[in-house]
Amino acid sequence: MASTGNRRTRLVADKRPPRSRSGATSGASRGSGGRGRPPRRRAPKRGGNALTRFFGGILRWIWRIVWGITWRVTAIATLVMAAATFYFYSTMPDDLTAMLDGRARGSVTMLDADGEIFAWRGESFGGYTLASAVSPHLRNAIVATEDRRFYRHFGVSPRGIAGAIRSNIAAGRGPFSGAGGSTITQQVAKLLCLGREFDPNIWQTEAAYEADCREGTIWRKIQELPYAFALELRFTKDEILTIYLNRAFLGAGSRGFEAAAQRYFGHSAAEVTPQEAAMLAGLLVAPSYYAPTRNLSRAQDRAAVVLGLMHDQGYLTDAQYEDARAHPATLHEAADSATGGFFADWVMQTGPAWLTRDTTEDVIIQTTLDQRIQRAAEDAVALVFQERVRPGSEAEAAVLVMSADGAVRGMVGGRSYVAGGFNRATQAQRQTGSAFKPFVYALAMDMGYEPYDLVEDAPLTIDVPGSGPWSPRNYTNDFLGMMTLTEALARSQNIPAVRISEAMGRERVRQAANAFGLHSDLAEGPALALGASEATLLDMTAAYAGILNGGSAVAPYGFTSLTLAGERTPLMTIGSGIGERVISEDAAHRLIWMMSQVIEAPYGTGRRAALPDGREAAGKTGTTTSARDAWFIGFTADYVVGVWMGNDDNSPLTGVTGGGLPADIWRETMIRIHEGMPLHPLPMTEPRRPDLDPPTTRGTIMPGQPGSLSESIRGLLNGILGGN
Repeated sequence: MASTGNRRTRLVADKRPPRSRSGATSGASRGSGGRGRPPRRRAPKRGGNALTRFFGGILRWIWRIVWGITWRVTAIATLVMAAATFYFYSTMPDDLTAMLDGRARGSVTMLDADGEIFAWRGESFGGYTLASAVSPHLRNAIVATEDRRFYRHFGVSPRGIAGAIRSNIAAGRGPFSGAGGSTITQQVAKLLCLGREFDPNIWQTEAAYEADCREGTIWRKIQELPYAFALELRFTKDEILTIYLNRAFLGAGSRGFEAAAQRYFGHSAAEVTPQEAAMLAGLLVAPSYYAPTRNLSRAQDRAAVVLGLMHDQGYLTDAQYEDARAHPATLHEAADSATGGFFADWVMQTGPAWLTRDTTEDVIIQTTLDQRIQRAAEDAVALVFQERVRPGSEAEAAVLVMSADGAVRGMVGGRSYVAGGFNRATQAQRQTGSAFKPFVYALAMDMGYEPYDLVEDAPLTIDVPGSGPWSPRNYTNDFLGMMTLTEALARSQNIPAVRISEAMGRERVRQAANAFGLHSDLAEGPALALGASEATLLDMTAAYAGILNGGSAVAPYGFTSLTLAGERTPLMTIGSGIGERVISEDAAHRLIWMMSQVIEAPYGTGRRAALPDGREAAGKTGTTTSARDAWFIGFTADYVVGVWMGNDDNSPLTGVTGGGLPADIWRETMIRIHEGMPLHPLPMTEPRRPDLDPPTTRGTIMPGQPGSLSESIRGLLNGILGGN
């Protein structure tokens, strides 16, 4: 019977998978509720034995730990580096010029009397120099030498560091010893001392500060990295190179390439040739060692290496390279000479400290030095020691050349110059010997005595309170009897000098010597007249200049003006060193004639100092006890020259007196400095000879003799001078 709507669905059995041949059902139908579930897979069996699996597990565990630590440390280091970079970036000034001159002190540039540079002191700075303004050869030389990938990296060159490590290891050094692989940017970071300014509360000296800035530890190199990144973010490549150009130290007191170019070659960094640029760039590795002023051939060899790098990197053509190699850079005249080194040191010591030794500004000093005269004095010393002094002698000499107003024109402080060394012309206090005697006679002339007045050379004994009797002796150990004052001075007899000094009064002689500029403690006893006191060659020469200029005291000076660089108005000027009058002009002129007889008279002790061509000269010899010091000081109408010889340890000289080698040096100096100059007569007054005067005015000192002194004083002095 048919159903109409409630017909039941036909029951159909589920399809079952076919049985396997073994009669087992498939895994999909096993168990209850297994309907439609995928078949279960068995885990693959691990290969190897249990030991291998154990160590493999340990290695995987270690790797997970290492990797976990590494990425975390890297992330932290990156954050720290970024923070440090941001800090350095934020502390850098926006104005580039604020980073160009980092000197804590200024420099002193000295000009000679003709306005030519002859010496530098301190760290000279040539002024701000842009990388775009210097010679392209200089930029190329720096990049080729220091950082060939400078324009392609971001402050640090991993390839450069890796190459430096390989180079150090290959050379047998530690990986971080020797070459550092620093980029120019990293070197700038070092030059800027990571932004730290010099602080005297932290560093006692600038040297200590710079040593700290140049520290080469790994920690310092790590610190340089964020600073280098900050530099790259703040400035362009040319601006970074500009900082480098201005702050790099290049030897001989030169800070920056402009100063170095001026120092070594006499022109701007904008004008340097390829070979000059190579020499400057070659200094960067070791400025003092490769400085051309220290060893030119070594600097040229280093420059040849730099030229090769420039050629290899395409900065020089074959023709430019060959020409530069064939014509290496040389120094200009001022840089190539140490002329005036002692003089420059003296100027630095005598000038105001705030403008010389301790200046924080760049100062230009116009000096009185005449380089022609300076070379003449140096050549004279060298000639005499070469030809007339035994080989191996350790004797020293000093020479000083001065104008009559005290302007020092030349100075030799020893046989060889050492920067900052002992200057025997200005620092050595030595006994003056008979070179002191002109000041005794100067007082006698000022008191009215005449060159032809007589004095007795005979045995003399003076009772010195507290010391007992004292008897002076002549150098020749003889007595010549009555003689004129002129002959006594020319022969340098000791006893007459003592008689005159005692007649004038020791205190008055001391006062006259002090007034002429001999300010050291002068002897109290009668030996004062024989030069038992000490003085420097500078003071003695200045005192003789006072005689030449007519009897006025002289203050020696070495500069005429001090001016800040870039300014026109000097901060300080000196016009003359002439001071107050000590003796009358007439007395000075008579004394000059007497001193001329030291050289001209057949019995004069300074005959070896006589000048050729009839040029008039006057002077005085001096030899101290046991010949420990030998002097000759004298003058022409144009210049005063003082010469001293002795040993630094004050030991006696062998066979040397003031009339010997010192007179030879004096003569050789005078001949050279007067070459080509016209003859000028000495400002002297030659007295009338006694045999031409009326009998009543003969030169024998007798009571009542006419003169500027009263008869009673004349009689008293005659008794002392005559030995009665």
